[in-house]
Amino acid sequence: MAAPDARLDEDLDGMTREQLAAEVRRLRQGIRTHRDSTGHDLCWHHPDLWSLLPDRTDPAPAVPAWPEFLRGCIRYRQSLDRQLPDAPRSDEAYGGEKPR
Repeated sequence: MAAPDARLDEDLDGMTREQLAAEVRRLRQGIRTHRDSTGHDLCWHHPDLWSLLPDRTDPAPAVPAWPEFLRGCIRYRQSLDRQLPDAPRSDEAYGGEKPR
């Protein structure tokens, strides 16, 4: 991955202390929302998190073919077992579309 372009953050240079503090609070709230995802919400595409950045890109990621995608889901779930072995487990069934 390429290093981020420093010019992407030039908007911060003109902000007052109060504006910077408000921006930090906004970003922290977005990160907390993402961090606090649980259950089936862990598996979703997260354009709301990415939209916190002022620079806009095409939000459409390259989507793997089904077999590769499912292998990635399994590896992700295995990583949760390794990283969070004592986390509570849920048998909650997937209930449909993610609310927006």
